Amino acid sequence: MSYQETMTEINKRRQKIMSLRAEMRTLQTDIEPEEITNYKLSVVDGEVTLASLFGDKDTLFMIHNMGKSCPSCTQWADGFNGVLDHLQDRAAFVVSSPDAPRVQAEFAAGRGWRFRMVSHQGTDFAKAMGYFKDGYWPGVSVLRKQGDRILRVSDSTFGPGDDFNSVYSFLAMTPEGGEDWEPKYAYN
Repeated sequence: MSYQETMTEINKRRQKIMSLRAEMRTLQTDIEPEEITNYKLSVVDGEVTLASLFGDKDTLFMIHNMGKSCPSCTQWADGFNGVLDHLQDRAAFVVSSPDAPRVQAEFAAGRGWRFRMVSHQGTDFAKAMGYFKDGYWPGVSVLRKQGDRILRVSDSTFGPGDDFNSVYSFLAMTPEGGEDWEPKYAYN
């Protein structure tokens, strides 16, 4: 097929994806929220409750990160800096991982991360949220605070080609694609 013919077909499929996303958003509005325990999580200077992470917002993006040992989770987190201010206009934003708070703080400083981090080390938080199954898994949960209740209204895992990492979308447009590409901590 010619370039124009191929792009016409690709754009038809992009329209289908946009239609599917609209259907998913409609489904999302009808979801029955899941109540979540007000966990105590660790930060460098002590403990915080899950409820306190909302600050003055009623919605919280809780990122489930596998910690500094995962180059893929690191790459996703690197991307959060660019969208952080935009997201925080609507909701609180926190990254959780099993790393100890001091390890998180040192790693975050070295990467230039600006977002808040909490450790769920020593808790069953990741398991209760569905992000520990024979090991930790990355993703995001959207939590809503209603009075004293914390409700999960949405969640999604992270992985190559998902909607949360633009690197794979860009690489997919190259002749080589991005299927065999792996993120690194640094590129020299």
